[in-house]
Amino acid sequence: MGQEVDRESFSEREFARFGERLEASLAALRELLARPGFGVGPGSVGAELELFLVRPDGGPLPRNEEVRAALGDDRVVLELGRFNLEINLTPVPLAGRPFSALDGEIREMVAAVDGAAATQGGGVVAIGILPTLSESDFTRDAMSDEHRYRALSRGIRRLRPEPFRVSIHGAERLELQVEDVILESANTSWQVHVRTEPARFDRVYNAAQLAIAPVLAASGNSPFFLGRELWEETRIALFEKSADDRDIERRWRRDGRVAFGSEWSSGGAEELFARYVRDYEPLVPVLGDEEDPLAIVKEGGLPGLAELRMHQGTVWQWNRPVYDPADGGHLRVEMRALPAGPTAADMAANAAFLVGLTLAMADRPGWTDELPFAAAYRNFYRAATLGLDAPMTWPGVGGETRASELALSLLPLAAEGLERAEVDRAEIDRAMEIVRERIERRRTGAAWQRRAMAALRDTPGAWERMIGRYRELAFTDQPVHTWPDMST
Repeated sequence: MGQEVDRESFSEREFARFGERLEASLAALRELLARPGFGVGPGSVGAELELFLVRPDGGPLPRNEEVRAALGDDRVVLELGRFNLEINLTPVPLAGRPFSALDGEIREMVAAVDGAAATQGGGVVAIGILPTLSESDFTRDAMSDEHRYRALSRGIRRLRPEPFRVSIHGAERLELQVEDVILESANTSWQVHVRTEPARFDRVYNAAQLAIAPVLAASGNSPFFLGRELWEETRIALFEKSADDRDIERRWRRDGRVAFGSEWSSGGAEELFARYVRDYEPLVPVLGDEEDPLAIVKEGGLPGLAELRMHQGTVWQWNRPVYDPADGGHLRVEMRALPAGPTAADMAANAAFLVGLTLAMADRPGWTDELPFAAAYRNFYRAATLGLDAPMTWPGVGGETRASELALSLLPLAAEGLERAEVDRAEIDRAMEIVRERIERRRTGAAWQRRAMAALRDTPGAWERMIGRYRELAFTDQPVHTWPDMST
């Protein structure tokens, strides 16, 4: 959905033509991935960080277009809600000090966005869900003023005219019905990309599906929504339900448009792209240049595959493949499940834990035969629901283990994966130590928020005071496990 869209409505003929171009793109992609040497190269890591703009009282500030204009940096783009922005960080080589580079760029860019937001009377906060949001913030007027988001809304409503029903049961219960996809804007994430050679795609992708659960359990930062305490990572449930295009005619499809998946990957990236085309109808049928992608591949060239990339950008699996024609063309595994915040140090450490554990498990053969996919599926949703207390299973570990214990035991394995990728040892040690301290002290971002609200209880302006203090502490750049508790 990062591509330019110049209008918001399309004819049925355009949807049909887009579908034809998708099939042509798939045929070209299969040929391209079979080309010797395609996508081979040094490992790299990149990331995207979504943010909330907030007023001085901690409520959402719907002025993202004005803030972006004041900033004037191409790395910052609009997100769905007018109170959201996204920072596209610079990809860096995996060898060396990649997580320090991400940490530094996050700090630089968050400070810059905060300064630009100050010109509009507000600031910025990195948090999975902003607790000060209210139902009145999710009107159609809250959508960013861009054709692509109105087109996205129309595309989903074309498939699903019935309302979206959100039902989340946690410590408390939320029942909500909305008419549009604007509820997606309640969620902000920290998305990590890893460049992956085609021959290794299945191993890396499956490893990411396995690794995300213990990392998510140690990274929770979204315990509240609309005044209710719900999941450790309420964002997971909320995003899935707020963009589910399965109406009464599509109940047959196992997975919603936002989902974890239903089986281990075994046919490479092309199998996943083909599944997205087969199972998910187009939402925004923007046609790219009139290229013949298969002919381009056969002539030794590199096609843009604009339609396939646009379609893939409207299927939000928690881990998904990315084809990018840049840098000679390559594949990435995009890991989308981690929340934004609380600090640059926390996010860099979370990325290191996830990437290291993914690479380590990708190098271990045969474990997908040992562990049913259903176990990884359960791990993921248990992590989102219960965080560090979630019971989990792991290859080679008998029975169920508490997520906190499992995550601690996996830190050396993640370090091993990073070391084999030639990440600097001091870099590895710092990241693993941040995660270790957070787990041992049981002080995730979600835990800090819950303790803060327990301290404030029912005092006037409790939510606003909590967000104000969260923002202050986040700008100290000290990891969340070192933050002092909230005092009344």
